[in-house]
Amino acid sequence: MTSRRARRPRTLRARVALGAAVAVLGVLAAAGAALVLTQRAILTENVDETLALAADGAARVVRAGGTVTAEDLASDDVLVQVLDAAGTVTSSVPPSDEPLLGGAVPPPDGETRTVELPADGSGRLTTRAAGPATVVVAAPLDDVEESTVALVRGLAIGVPLSAAVLAALVWWAVGRALSPVEGIRAQVDRITGRRLDERVPEPATAEEIARLARTMNAMLARLQRSAEEQRRFVGDASHELRSPLARMRAELEVDAAHPGSADPTATATSVLAEVTALQRLVEDLLLLARGDAGAPARAVPVDLDDVVDRVVRARSDPRVDADDVRPVQVVGDPEQLERAVRNLLDNAVRHARDAVVLTLREQPSGTAVLTVTDDGPGIPPADAGRVFERFTRLDDARSAGDGGAGLGLAIARDVAERHGGGLELDLTVPGGARFVLRLPVARTGGRPV
Repeated sequence: MTSRRARRPRTLRARVALGAAVAVLGVLAAAGAALVLTQRAILTENVDETLALAADGAARVVRAGGTVTAEDLASDDVLVQVLDAAGTVTSSVPPSDEPLLGGAVPPPDGETRTVELPADGSGRLTTRAAGPATVVVAAPLDDVEESTVALVRGLAIGVPLSAAVLAALVWWAVGRALSPVEGIRAQVDRITGRRLDERVPEPATAEEIARLARTMNAMLARLQRSAEEQRRFVGDASHELRSPLARMRAELEVDAAHPGSADPTATATSVLAEVTALQRLVEDLLLLARGDAGAPARAVPVDLDDVVDRVVRARSDPRVDADDVRPVQVVGDPEQLERAVRNLLDNAVRHARDAVVLTLREQPSGTAVLTVTDDGPGIPPADAGRVFERFTRLDDARSAGDGGAGLGLAIARDVAERHGGGLELDLTVPGGARFVLRLPVARTGGRPV
């Protein structure tokens, strides 16, 4: 098996050229064989027609009581013998005492067959009844054999030569067509994780290869964006993790440097708050990491209205109005869905002046729609997409303690998308912000539960 693989052409160009040559060689060989057989049949049919004319003419002469001569025949290449009732040769053109049949049984009247002639080898022979006598007419197949051999020799040279010429043309054409691919391959080989801004050349011709190049460039662009987002995410995460650690270290170092003025209770309270915030941040990062890795969410029936009720009661903020929450059941992970609702409510409460309104309804299309609306300053349309980016705070002056780490809305959208839904910002609300969470309604037997 190894030696067989070693003998196979290693390049696509060579395989295509060899395949084309073998295919054409097979087709031309089959066509050549058919041509040889056809030519032989046509020439043999011509010989049979000549025999038939000569036999009919000779039979007429014999029936009239005459003697067959060379002038009575349609061709100089035919041999004619007249046999009596006993099978004895009574006349022959050209003169010969050796019977053409050689003692064999003559074919039926009018039938033509291939026989071995006494002096001329293979030939065609037919008979005609002429009263008590029988006219036997034969013609050698020398011309047929010579023409067939000449054609076979020509095909034996022309067919392989044509296949070789075609293989050379295919080799050249494939090499020319694949030359842009080699340029793409060489460019891709030079691209590394630090050089994702480079792109492969897009040829002006060869539409299939141009589409391949455009697809690869689009893939490189996605990889570049992903790498940039990952680097930015890692940098932001490092900063967010470093800040509480630095604050805790500073407080502990101050207490250690000035033990007389230290307040252990206050320090412990402060450090505990920082650790709690740090734990929440790490949990957020882990949740996003699992979402990026494509970890599937649990799929159990969840009463979304109960989830909203628990989140609202835990928040216990008089500004929150959840009176318009209707019973809707979805399928998903209860903890993740509660996390998404809590993040949306926390975001709304953080920015609201006097009121936050939650509504939950099932749409006729089988979609559960949860809206969370606040009467805060709103979000500029230019920042509508940025609010869902990780570690994004539209007010850069806010600290993590005041405005969170900027992961809440990103997590809420990630949870929605993992559950087959989505989260969007409704920009039609004046003087505030409204976030719309959409999730598929749980179904049983093809109908909503």
